[in-house]
Amino acid sequence: MAVQSRVAAVTGANKGIGLAIVRNLALTYPSSPLRQGPLTIYLCARSASRGAEAVKTLENDPQLKQARVLAQHGGDTTITFHQFDVSDQSSIHNFRDFLRNTHPDGIDILINNAGIAMDGFNTEVVKQTLATNYYGTLEATQSILPLIRDGGRLVNVSSMAGKLNKYSPELRHAFIAASKSQVADCTSLMQDFTKAVQDGNEKELGWPSAAYAVSKAGTTAFTKAIAAQNNKVLINACCPGYVNTDMTKGNGVKTPDQGAKTPVMLALDDINGSSGGFWQSEKIIEW
Repeated sequence: MAVQSRVAAVTGANKGIGLAIVRNLALTYPSSPLRQGPLTIYLCARSASRGAEAVKTLENDPQLKQARVLAQHGGDTTITFHQFDVSDQSSIHNFRDFLRNTHPDGIDILINNAGIAMDGFNTEVVKQTLATNYYGTLEATQSILPLIRDGGRLVNVSSMAGKLNKYSPELRHAFIAASKSQVADCTSLMQDFTKAVQDGNEKELGWPSAAYAVSKAGTTAFTKAIAAQNNKVLINACCPGYVNTDMTKGNGVKTPDQGAKTPVMLALDDINGSSGGFWQSEKIIEW
């Protein structure tokens, strides 16, 4: 019988935390409990040229060369670029169809890392941020989750910015209730926020005036809701920490490799069947 191979996909992976996640999946897989045959990692990004450049960077990475984990160095991991734009539904569906056709037996790992952080705060910023970080990540989760084999992993990269301590007690309660109920309830909270910003009364209604923070609170909420209804795949949200990347304008205190640690752990380690958690620094934290 042929050795079953493992398949992983990481979105938003041409730079920053996403690139570090791909790198650390390759480094960690050979010694991980999930190891079973060769590993294919799809490094997903919007731009084909930047994606190809990222793959080249990893193929020339001194640590990966020394560890001999990649196929061209005698290892059993292959990193391949695939186009993926989390803000474009047809791009998400194209990637889903590609995975379904190329790996009819299913895949093992999806790490949804793609996202944006925009400057300023107005209705347009809110709509664009939610379209990518909330609705796009939700679409990717719901489209690709059915392809993940039993025992596989789905990790949504969320953020401490999405913690509920910034909200009124009523909204905090609504988020927690939605996370224990269904995705539609999480989505209606995002719609309520958008309307409040349009009406200019989000602060009075208990919302923070922060599009990114709310998009990540929504992501954590829907991740928990989906995890509660799925007993075959381990589904978790995590905060990588304040990482020094373009997204933090170079202000972060963690390196991308340090930021990649928790998502990679949730993808590859034995986490005792833990699902529906919000993680940071390799442990479940209060949302």
